[in-house]
Amino acid sequence: MSSSEPTSIVQVDIVSDVVCPWCIVGFLQLKQALKNENAVARIRWHPFELNPALGAEGQNLRDHIAEKYGSTPEQSQQARDRLTALGAELGFEFNFTADSRIYNTFAAHQLLDWAETQGRQHPLKLALFEAYFTRQLDVSAAEVLLGAVQIAGLDPEAARSALASGGLASRVREKQQFWTSRGISGVPTMVFDGKFILSGAQGTETYGQVLQRCLNEEA
Repeated sequence: MSSSEPTSIVQVDIVSDVVCPWCIVGFLQLKQALKNENAVARIRWHPFELNPALGAEGQNLRDHIAEKYGSTPEQSQQARDRLTALGAELGFEFNFTADSRIYNTFAAHQLLDWAETQGRQHPLKLALFEAYFTRQLDVSAAEVLLGAVQIAGLDPEAARSALASGGLASRVREKQQFWTSRGISGVPTMVFDGKFILSGAQGTETYGQVLQRCLNEEA
């Protein structure tokens, strides 16, 4: 677009999990596309659990990938190298190690749901991505979650109370069911203006094309 001012706001709903590296990659590609197109998006994050059966201790990430996808250590390292390079290009730091672990994210999704009611869901999501991928923290642990809450500009004690109340769990389950019932089986999945759906991290150029389509239709 040639105008110096964006003409409209595109609604982008992102079905995502906190421990999905392609979710932060895809978002950052989208962010770059928004800048390129001089567009503005209203981002909403929606819950998806890649590994709902994981216990409190989590699992070594490399072991988990091998069990789930049959990846060899060499393939796993190639994937990590690719993600690290992509992240660096997009201004995000992945710090994979031999001890990297994957964790249950249900509590994180509950706090993201609560943060949406406080108008701070997006900064909390980004804080959780950074906690998990950059600082290699356990995003199922209360102290890590509440630390991210504070970084996002929210009250940790209010977050603790909301989580302890138990009322968030059923709401998150309902939202998960909403998306899975519509055929969403992988993340990230992005829905643009409720019309156009893209699965996986599709790249800045592809996101730019969809944004153009949305803006042209609204114009």
